[in-house]
Amino acid sequence: MKQLNQAKQTIRQVGGVASIADFHANGLAKDIVADLCKAGLLLRIRRGYYCLADEVVLDEQIIATLYPEAVVCMHSALFHYGYSDRTPLAWSLAFPRTFSRSRLKLDYPPIQPYFVQDDALALGKSAGEFNGVALAVYDRERTICDCFKYREKIDAELFNKAIYGYTNDSKKNVGNLAQYAKEMRVYKKMIDVMGVMLNDG
Repeated sequence: MKQLNQAKQTIRQVGGVASIADFHANGLAKDIVADLCKAGLLLRIRRGYYCLADEVVLDEQIIATLYPEAVVCMHSALFHYGYSDRTPLAWSLAFPRTFSRSRLKLDYPPIQPYFVQDDALALGKSAGEFNGVALAVYDRERTICDCFKYREKIDAELFNKAIYGYTNDSKKNVGNLAQYAKEMRVYKKMIDVMGVMLNDG
C-alpha cells in the first residue's frame, strides 16, 4: 500500500513520531492519515501526532517530539544521575509557566509536570541522553536544589538517598550548588542539611 509506505517513511525520517505537517510535507493529506488510523495502521499519540501501530516508540522520543521546551527534572533526573534506584512512575518534566496545559493531555507516557518561572527555567539546564535520545535535563546541582524546593513532593527516604548520592558524587560542583541554592532561595535549608556533609566531602 503506497500510502502506508509513505507514512512509514515519514515517521522513520523524523525518529518515530510524526506530525500532520510532516505527513503533509511528504504528500500525505490529513484525511489519508485519518484513514490509516481507522485501519489500525497508525496510532494517534496526541492531536496532530502519530506513530506506527506495529512499532515500539520510546517514551523519550515522544517527549523529544511533543515537548521540545521541557527539561527533565526531579524524580526522573534523580534516577538519571543514579541518586535514586526507583524507576519513576511518570516523567518529571519542567515547563515554562506559560505552557499550555492542554498539550499535556496525553495517554502515554505519563507526565508529572512542574511549571517554572521563565527566568528560572534555564538555571542548570544541560544536555542529556536517555536511551539514545537527546533531552534537556537539569544538572546535578539544580536537581538537588529542586529536591529542597519541592521537598513535600518526595518522601524522606528518597530525599535522603538523593542527598547522600550527591554528597558522594565525584562529579559534584559545590560552588554551583551554592549559587543555584541562593538564586532559588533554598540556601539556608540546604546548608542546614548539607553543610557538614559538603565540608567533609
